[in-house]
Amino acid sequence: MAQQKEDKTAKEKKPSGSSRALGHFGSNKREIMLSAGLFFTLFLGMLGYLIYFTATSKQDMINNSYNSRQELLLSQNYRGTIYSRDGDVLAETVLNGNQEETRVYPYENLFSHIVGYSTQGRMGVEALANYYLINTNISLAGKAANDIAGKKNPGDNVYTTLDVEIQQTADEQLSIYRGAIVVTEVKTGKILALVSHPDFDPNEIQDIWDDLVNDSSSTVLLNRATQGRYPPGSTFKIVTALEYIRENPDTYNQYSFQCTGSYQRDGSRISCYHGSVHGLVDFQASFAKSCNSSFANIGMGLDRSAFEETLESLLFNRELPLTLSYSQSSVLVSDDMSSAEMMQTSIGQGKTQITPIHLNMITSAIAGDGILYKPYVVDRVESAEGKVVKSFQPDSYGRLMSEEEAGLLKELMTAVVEEGTASKLSGLQYTAAGKTGSAEYGTVKGNSHAWFTGFAPVEDPEVCVTIIVEGAGSGGDYAVPIAKRIFDTYFSEKYTSQEELQ
Repeated sequence: MAQQKEDKTAKEKKPSGSSRALGHFGSNKREIMLSAGLFFTLFLGMLGYLIYFTATSKQDMINNSYNSRQELLLSQNYRGTIYSRDGDVLAETVLNGNQEETRVYPYENLFSHIVGYSTQGRMGVEALANYYLINTNISLAGKAANDIAGKKNPGDNVYTTLDVEIQQTADEQLSIYRGAIVVTEVKTGKILALVSHPDFDPNEIQDIWDDLVNDSSSTVLLNRATQGRYPPGSTFKIVTALEYIRENPDTYNQYSFQCTGSYQRDGSRISCYHGSVHGLVDFQASFAKSCNSSFANIGMGLDRSAFEETLESLLFNRELPLTLSYSQSSVLVSDDMSSAEMMQTSIGQGKTQITPIHLNMITSAIAGDGILYKPYVVDRVESAEGKVVKSFQPDSYGRLMSEEEAGLLKELMTAVVEEGTASKLSGLQYTAAGKTGSAEYGTVKGNSHAWFTGFAPVEDPEVCVTIIVEGAGSGGDYAVPIAKRIFDTYFSEKYTSQEELQ
């Protein structure tokens, strides 16, 4: 009896098959709901990202060569006009009686690298502003009238920051030499002129394209101002001087060195340019006279980890805040570098490479009390009817150095003009500051590029000029006179416009 009672009780406690099925179904339902919620969340995230990407990358998407949207736009619109800051036509589309289009560059070679071309790919402003040039913002009435007449709509027009007169001066002064010149406004970052030699005529790009791309030795299409990498030579002493000031804020002006024309350390030797003997020099004189021996001595005493941080803060080995195509500047400083390598680096030689645009940015930051404005070349976009579609404003990248540090470097660069290697810029209607460089390259001793980078006027800097003349020799002899002509043109133009306003 007891056993039967226990069996009966056990049967009553045992769940039925239907109850187990319901429990299992409930568990599966929860899992399905959780999975559905997860997938729905992922879907919303992907949708949100797609909307964000489309909104923020619209130009990149349309500019992509694989996007057929470009062809559709160009079947409806013809390419807009590119102007200088004063309204001179730099590139335009000319239509003949059959509405056939020809892209014309009135200044031929003058703006070849910065304005670029729009066939055989794109380059310069033609690439940078392509989205605007192939879109149109004329009125609906205008579009309707063109549609009825069977004509395309005019693309939007792009006004650049480029100054024709300054560009012409820079181009004429660089003359037959290979090299590059960058001219920018200190307080805005506007690119006033950008020259690269050798150049080409963009009107002939289709005819010369095959020859250029098939010639492996040709560098005609290289924009040396933004893509050319060179040893900075003595212009790099700006960087070495900044690091020395940062490490010796209270004693840097007590520095002295006896220059005998060369400096030796651990079996390696650095010589001053052309074997010059500078005698007893302090920190300012070392900079003004560009004494290699003194700066090699300074470099050997620097904290290399701190130097690496300074280099990074000045955008070496990093991306630049630049919309134009560019090459990255590079420099190596490490604890395991040999004495020979460190001495070479301290004077801008060895493996150090910089682009003219990067050196211009560092110089502009010094002129701007330590603050760098991002260089830019497109000022505004207007429809063919004159309606402003988009305006571009000066944009501060941030501070590269303290105001005090910038002030000290200004003093050093002023001394270069007043008592050093850039004396051809002294005694003028305006004051100027800068740094010269004679950067050795190749295996033949004595071959050097001529550098200058500087700004004017010293008391309230407005314009920054950076020049490299390949293989010319001394920066003081070749680059400084070019800088003088550019400064002359800038201030002459400014005074003329002020008189016209009066």
